[in-house]
Amino acid sequence: MMQKINQEQMRQEERNLLPKRPSLTSDYVFKRVFAKDENNSMLKDFLEAILDKKINKVIVKNPEIPKSFFDERMGILDLKVEVDGSEIIDVEMQIRNEHNIGKRSSVYLSKIVAEQLKTGERYESVKKGIVINLLNFEYFKRNSYHSIARMKFDETLQEKYVDMGYEQEDKIATDVFEMHFIELPKFIKKNPAGKTKLEQWLWLLAGGKEEKIKMVSEENEEVKKVVELLDKLGFSDDEKVMREYREKAECDYNDAMAYLSEKAQKEGMKQGIKEANLQNAKKMLEENIAEETIMKITGLSKEELEELKKQC
Repeated sequence: MMQKINQEQMRQEERNLLPKRPSLTSDYVFKRVFAKDENNSMLKDFLEAILDKKINKVIVKNPEIPKSFFDERMGILDLKVEVDGSEIIDVEMQIRNEHNIGKRSSVYLSKIVAEQLKTGERYESVKKGIVINLLNFEYFKRNSYHSIARMKFDETLQEKYVDMGYEQEDKIATDVFEMHFIELPKFIKKNPAGKTKLEQWLWLLAGGKEEKIKMVSEENEEVKKVVELLDKLGFSDDEKVMREYREKAECDYNDAMAYLSEKAQKEGMKQGIKEANLQNAKKMLEENIAEETIMKITGLSKEELEELKKQC
């Protein structure tokens, strides 16, 4: 019996020594994998799964990882892709819920379209803009893990109805705008079999159990390529520092949010919003939480935080 226990301990220790596969939910890892020209077939298959159509050619328009992302503001690393010369797609991996994804996605989409048109050019030259939001949290009150939003007309009201002879009215105002929201927790809850291309990719993104990853890798050659790439992905010393920094900053943010939530449940939010933010900021200062994180969560200005520090 003792020998059996020792063997199991040895196997567990061996598993612990295995290198941890980098997660695609890290925006740094996601861009590191899909932005390289030699990985175009993987990116093309991934986008085909989301857009549910055949793609001939993809060109990554921003393959570099900017140095400016390495700061406490945790700027998003997006992937901008031109598809078949007719669409510009912005792909973003978002781990934390900042409760503004609808408006933020709309701003990004507007920029994609507006930035295309140069002075003197015709509107007909504008390519379709698509934003794909990969969310590691639940956001919309919808019974779907993949929601697609387009610019649609409201239903015609009876008092505004004019008989123009149209048997079927136009439903879409313009096909230039399209937004995708994929909520990974909902996908995990559904627990699909992994038979479709989208399900295969989302199991990899969701960080499913190893047997799930193995199964979808056997079903999809491009998913298998990404898994193999992740398993042997090497980082320079600088890249390791940047990746670890972003992971630490993400953990700090999540810890701070959990701290606020726990305190709010215990004490209740009886004070005004401003007073509550001041009190929460004071407590976080006492816990040595980063000032940039405190300001982001509470909405306090640098001056307000400095004044609060004098009172501590």
